[in-house]
Amino acid sequence: MRKFFKYSGVVVITILCTLIIELGAARYILHITPSEMGNIGRLLMAYQIINTRYVDKVSPSEIADAGIAGMMKSLKDPHSTYLDKDLFQRLMEQTSGSFAGIGIVVGQDKDHKTIVVGVMKDTPGAKAGLKAGDQIIKVNDTDVTGMALDKITALIRGPIDTKVKLTVIRQGKTIETDITRANIELKTVEYKVIDNNIGYIHIASFSENTSKEFDEALAALQKDKVKGLVIDLRNNPGGLLGSVVKVAQKIIPKGPIVSIVDRNGNKEVYESTLDKAPYPVVVLVNSNSASASEILAGAIQDTHVGKIVGEKSYGKGSVQTVMPLFQEDGLKITIAKYYTPSGRSIDKVGIKPDVEVKLNSLEPDNQITKAVEVLRTEIK
Repeated sequence: MRKFFKYSGVVVITILCTLIIELGAARYILHITPSEMGNIGRLLMAYQIINTRYVDKVSPSEIADAGIAGMMKSLKDPHSTYLDKDLFQRLMEQTSGSFAGIGIVVGQDKDHKTIVVGVMKDTPGAKAGLKAGDQIIKVNDTDVTGMALDKITALIRGPIDTKVKLTVIRQGKTIETDITRANIELKTVEYKVIDNNIGYIHIASFSENTSKEFDEALAALQKDKVKGLVIDLRNNPGGLLGSVVKVAQKIIPKGPIVSIVDRNGNKEVYESTLDKAPYPVVVLVNSNSASASEILAGAIQDTHVGKIVGEKSYGKGSVQTVMPLFQEDGLKITIAKYYTPSGRSIDKVGIKPDVEVKLNSLEPDNQITKAVEVLRTEIK
């Protein structure tokens, strides 16, 4: 027993010496204050003890992954998470022009249920019969209840020509379907002329190509001599801040579009230089309209460019950034809150429509019908 304690003492001294070297290097490189050194020392001490003393050999990388994931979980922020190599790659794909998957947009409701909020046309998901409103409960027999949305998305996606099995609940009925993944061209904007001279633009999300697609839609509708715009942001989960700002700059007149404020009160204002709004606008939102889509809706409402029609939006008024780490992984972390032009924070509040209309289950779409009716009163 004495030998054991003697040996343990040698181990502790060795670990402490190693920690002193590591902490000194970390403090120099990361500009760590003396008051932070104690907590970092505890983390490194725990890592070293587990790595050198645990009865079974463990993967140092797995220890580090679990530690980072635990730190992110301690924030109690559903929008901040650790991204392992696979998740990091999937997130990068989400904002690019194409990806391998089944062509659905998923979100989580207030009860953290995973819901299909959109199905892209002519994709494997559409051909398999998935519908907006389906609740996903399993992916490949893995129960996804309570799982982070990023992880669920990663499970659904995968290499082209491989299969994924989804189990969904639709109107109380459980449905299983096997779907073959394919390359999905991420087209986020669709447009058409409705009711003779009204331009209708649907934006599914805000990715790298959205502002370019929006410009093309706007140019085409101008040639058709439309008198006003209905912009449909229902079930739009958000996306890139830069993308929504570029879209807003085409329809919001001179002045602020959105303000971003960080933890230290530093404020960055994104503005439009447009002389005047090109058209009267009505924006459609619902409970799945979140983040970047709320930035656009809030700017239109506050600047009186148009009216908001539909149901109260989700209420995600925070800004995330992705910070790469050292092994093709990274952190998605909330770094700021955003405010509408009038200074409103809609985080956990949402945007209340000027005209509230619940969607019925009948055709035609009663929310679009109401949007056109409201827009007619604004067209001169």
